[in-house]
Amino acid sequence: MKYDFYIRTKDDLIRAVNDLGFVPFFRNSIEGFSIEEHIDPKLWFGDEEGPWEWKGPVIRETGCAYGKFFEKKAVYISSEWFPDFANYRRDGYDFDARFDDELASYQDKRLFDLVDTNAPILSKNLKQLGNYRKGGNKGFDTVITRLQAECYVIISNFTYLTDKRGQEYGWGVAEYSTPERFMGSEFTQRVYQRTPEESYERIYDHLKKMLPNASEAKLKKVL
Repeated sequence: MKYDFYIRTKDDLIRAVNDLGFVPFFRNSIEGFSIEEHIDPKLWFGDEEGPWEWKGPVIRETGCAYGKFFEKKAVYISSEWFPDFANYRRDGYDFDARFDDELASYQDKRLFDLVDTNAPILSKNLKQLGNYRKGGNKGFDTVITRLQAECYVIISNFTYLTDKRGQEYGWGVAEYSTPERFMGSEFTQRVYQRTPEESYERIYDHLKKMLPNASEAKLKKVL
């Protein structure tokens, strides 16, 4: 299997996520390993509906995980592959065990607990609940990015604000959840089935088959 596709429609992107398992949104350390490099240019920043507007529908229709998983950049990871990826990134720990072993900060626990208790929750509401504002708590972007990298939090949808006439406007607003709540038993029954090392080897072998020209160093960097 080679990482070779071209995106003209939302259905093309859905097929890529389901077939390939790992689909980064933006360019990254591995050349050619992104939607940005495989999409019809007029859809990237044109007037037509494109990958920015498709984020929510693709997540909902595939049940995939979406978040800042590679080099602090957004990636779609299919429901088939995300349990292994989360197992590796979590190093076999659920969040409570990580915190008990002093591997997570109080800052991380506060935000994780807010997501876990209120999921799914829009980013603006999450910031309000956590008092992330001027004069309040700091570091929201840093912590939410770290929780995504560790696979304890994912983006489960994007919604659009509406004006008085009911017309959508602006950029999509991220909705956060945990994989446990968003994916349910399909995730919880599989996430710790293997050792983190076994999960890593499965993912590495899969990516190496997709990206035969990528060096070991670059594969390890994104992972």
